[in-house]
Amino acid sequence: MPLFDRYLGIDYSGAQTAEASLSGLRVFEASPSVDPVEIHPPPSPKKYWTRRGLALWLAQELESGPPTLVGMDHGFSFPLRYFQEHNLPLDWPLFLEDFQKHWPTDEPHTYVDFVRKGMCGAGAERSGNSRWRRLTELQCRSAKSVFHFDVQGSVAKSTHAGIPWLLYLRRQLQNKVHFWPFDGWLPPAGRSVITEIYPSLWSRLFPKGTLNSHQQDAFASVAWMQQQDSQNWLSQCFNIELPAAVKKTAQIEGWILGCSPERNKVGKGF
Repeated sequence: MPLFDRYLGIDYSGAQTAEASLSGLRVFEASPSVDPVEIHPPPSPKKYWTRRGLALWLAQELESGPPTLVGMDHGFSFPLRYFQEHNLPLDWPLFLEDFQKHWPTDEPHTYVDFVRKGMCGAGAERSGNSRWRRLTELQCRSAKSVFHFDVQGSVAKSTHAGIPWLLYLRRQLQNKVHFWPFDGWLPPAGRSVITEIYPSLWSRLFPKGTLNSHQQDAFASVAWMQQQDSQNWLSQCFNIELPAAVKKTAQIEGWILGCSPERNKVGKGF
């Protein structure tokens, strides 16, 4: 029996403001019995989703909708080294609050680069190094550091733009949504779940057809989630086998859904 009634795959590309209409921000939806289809934003003068519009829509959908598995293509947290360098408590909800104060990229007319250049926020007080990697990034070898800006395939800007919206969703939805794995490795039955995804793991597994790369990433992600649930494998994907120390670290750093560990390559954690 499927764990979820609905799956949402979100490609979160783009580096503009929260109000910008982004062609790289794509959403696909599926259910256990319905194949993936693209979900377009509500009618407005803007052709594509905005980060703000997507967050408001997600909050509304998850507030009243059926149990949904959401995969979002950006980092949900930072490497343990970041917490150590900035003397931060090893607490993910507090990290969200602290990050938004220093990187207020959810505020109007605020680009990630504005914060990077010191024009607003206090990004210099919460900076990182592209050599710092999360354990899940080490496992998914092609995944880039959340601090690796200005290179092809990087997720640094989308991560720095997206994390404040995770805080927004957490505030709005509270215990109605489970943020995996931060709220626990095995989500409660019947609850919606928001996870970090890495579409490159799956994009080549599904035919592209006429989709562009952003559409394909969102489509493949939701198709993979639908497939895993139909084969009763999602519980194993959630409660993956990891050394205890790695699991402890990953509940601070996050973990990419579907990233299967090789114990001799993921490190020792704390």
